[in-house]
Amino acid sequence: MHASAVIAPPASLRARATLGDRAIGALVACVCLSVVAIACWLTPADQGFGTHRQLGLAPCGWAVAFGKPCLTCGMTTSFSLMAHGRIVDSFLAQPAGAVLSVLTAAFFWPAAHQAVLGSLALHRCGVLFSTRMLWIGGIGLAAAWAYKFVTWPSA
Repeated sequence: MHASAVIAPPASLRARATLGDRAIGALVACVCLSVVAIACWLTPADQGFGTHRQLGLAPCGWAVAFGKPCLTCGMTTSFSLMAHGRIVDSFLAQPAGAVLSVLTAAFFWPAAHQAVLGSLALHRCGVLFSTRMLWIGGIGLAAAWAYKFVTWPSA
């Protein structure tokens, strides 16, 4: 077969990441890896929330003021539980946190691929941030908050 007879891939498949794209990939990969590493380092709180206190943070102001969980109550605990391989416990602590922890770990790979090899792998993941997906995520977060309200320990 003659070299001119070979069909070249579309430009979108031939594109390489710019230096800026690679820097963004490196930044995202570092952030994702840092979050997962911190989650591994923390000891998950038994009550399903409060793990963030190990980072020197104050108790949740919302929970202190109202006696009810905030929108993100249990996220740090859920991330830590997932990092320790306790998948079911992670979902029970904060369902949205369990999903976000998996996404955080998963996003490391295309980000690192883009940073190291110059692909546009992370750029192609941008489809996950469509309006529809953001609405689904928002509804999921609201549902997880409702779940935390129902399962919140009474005084």
